[in-house]
Amino acid sequence: MQVPAPVEYERATSVEHALDLLERHGPEARLIAGGHSLLPMMKLRLARPEILIDINDLTGLFDVRVEAGELRIGAMTRHRELLESATAGEQFAILHDAERVIADPIVRNWGTIGGSICQADPSEDLSAVFAALRASAVIRSTSGERVVAMDDFHLGPYTTAVGPAEMLTEVRVPIRAGSGSAYEKVERRIGDWAIVAAGAYLCLDGSRVTDVGIGLAAVRAEHFRAGAAEDALRGGDATDEAFVSAARLAAEGCEPVSDQRGPADYKRHLAGELTLRALRRAAARARGQEA
Repeated sequence: MQVPAPVEYERATSVEHALDLLERHGPEARLIAGGHSLLPMMKLRLARPEILIDINDLTGLFDVRVEAGELRIGAMTRHRELLESATAGEQFAILHDAERVIADPIVRNWGTIGGSICQADPSEDLSAVFAALRASAVIRSTSGERVVAMDDFHLGPYTTAVGPAEMLTEVRVPIRAGSGSAYEKVERRIGDWAIVAAGAYLCLDGSRVTDVGIGLAAVRAEHFRAGAAEDALRGGDATDEAFVSAARLAAEGCEPVSDQRGPADYKRHLAGELTLRALRRAAARARGQEA
């Protein structure tokens, strides 16, 4: 039987209280919200925190709103809440695309947005989504607040810019006119981790691509992004030929590994195919041709 090591427990009543507890207890303290990533690791003794700080009462971190030209998502927002948010879906269809294929209803009811991206699993859907959207993360400590771009937030597998006495409080996504986004995923069964997934975000001015973001999950793309493919599209025309070329660059630029989900060559092929599908759908949405 898998049983976690003994651990202390405290329930935070505010963000300030949670930060005080983190600072007081040091690097062996861990925040817990949904717990879908942390608790299995504790059962396997891969994680052995000395104290868990429950942040489920921090209601101020649950909102999804538009403010200052950005979509702002509180770190404690549940997956179900983001999926049901008309505001999120109207601004970025990619968020609803991704949330529909994340885990199962039980996990979506309890798992949080902040917990997902702070886990920084290489196969994590929202990490690829927010990379494509050029989102930024708001990180707080007792000394203040800092805003970190997603490229700087994800430092490597299971590693983020959030320090031992800090917490993620919000994700911010800039809203731009003429944009469209989409997410494509292949998984072994419904709700499973991605074999490969790709997200695309396009800003169009007529036929010209003014900006673009392409996120990839499960194929060891640096910072979850296909940078060379983005560079090839930016400033050019949004043609299918350009999308095919960018998809090829996305496939060439990732470094998948062979495992129980499939061989590396298959995953590389999927990375290109899913990137192409996501770009086509994002372009259609930017043009108002698809909901």
